[in-house]
Amino acid sequence: MDVLLKLAIIVLVGCLAGRLARTFGLSNVFGFVIAGIILGPSCLKFLSSQDLTSLTFVVELAVAILAFKIGSEFVVRDIKKLGKSFMVIAFAEAACAVLFAFVVMRFLFRQDLVFSLVMASMAAATAPAAMIMVIRQYRADGPVTRMLLPVTALNGVIGVVLFGVAISVSRVFVLQTDLSMWQTVTVPLIQIVGGLLLGALLGLALSFLGQKAGDSDELLVITIGMILTATAAAKALSFSPLLANIMMGVVLVNFTQNSNRVFFSLNNFTPPIYLLFFTLTGASLNLGIVANVGFLTAAYILSRAAGKILGAWAGSKVIKAETAVQKHLGLALLPQGGLSIALAVLVNLHLADIGNSVIAIMIVSVLLYEIGGPVLAKTAIARAGEIRGMTSAIR
Repeated sequence: MDVLLKLAIIVLVGCLAGRLARTFGLSNVFGFVIAGIILGPSCLKFLSSQDLTSLTFVVELAVAILAFKIGSEFVVRDIKKLGKSFMVIAFAEAACAVLFAFVVMRFLFRQDLVFSLVMASMAAATAPAAMIMVIRQYRADGPVTRMLLPVTALNGVIGVVLFGVAISVSRVFVLQTDLSMWQTVTVPLIQIVGGLLLGALLGLALSFLGQKAGDSDELLVITIGMILTATAAAKALSFSPLLANIMMGVVLVNFTQNSNRVFFSLNNFTPPIYLLFFTLTGASLNLGIVANVGFLTAAYILSRAAGKILGAWAGSKVIKAETAVQKHLGLALLPQGGLSIALAVLVNLHLADIGNSVIAIMIVSVLLYEIGGPVLAKTAIARAGEIRGMTSAIR
């Protein structure tokens, strides 16, 4: 079957699945992934392994755009207005989640260093979709609710940066085992710093070109061109494309007065790209591997949850936050979303030996959180007594 016809069917089926998911109170991502699983080699075999390989460019473009958008969340002036409190909590719960996941994978389940390092780095990020939905639905307000969104936004940046570092370090262990100790340290450092510097330079260039753009169409073309340039240049120079695109977003949003124009124009381009990305990711899932990593998946989910809850409590305790924040914030920070799936796909591109297992664990984790995330968010907010109209709070 012609690849264009297959793409058309993927888009239409994915769109339908996304709409069905929304009717059940789930996100589009849930529907896209399930559609991909059904169409993929594990079920109907509509998409073959060769098809998935030929469409790898869609995956790389989607991850690059996602990284660029994550960078745009790191607005220095907004962080200064919010103060240091949320930063302490965000770093504390991210650090604990990463540490717990690493210890469990490395020492309890005796996984190799690379797998443990990568899985741990993916434990930091939190998905805001479930929380936003619950906050809007119940018109919630209070210390916990107000702390959630800035902590989650910083989580995304921390998670992706940690992942970029972990991938760079892991590739050295996997691909260049004959390096000296000095080279083992400097090679990933060059990849990381080089990616950040490249992204900063291209961010300044995009800021200049964006201000010269005549209309939103031209601005969109320039933006996509710069994202592709950052990705291609980073790969050619053996830098981190992920960190390059993040830094480009950071520089743009902090050095351009009307940077929202860039991201608004990009929003018109991304929906079909994201649909294809998550559907293709679902298709790449090997259901046989899911059964093999069942215990690892449970261990990852539980260790990450324990780290998030304990870290949020410890961070809140340090800044002497309200009792409700100390007790209930961690529970609302558990859900994972599309970002985690995107990072898992990057693992498969760069570290193929562990890629299938990482994708299986992440997809199962995200799908479970898509179902249970709103329940966790509502429980946390309800226990904090921040749902408007409640006669009493559950303490």
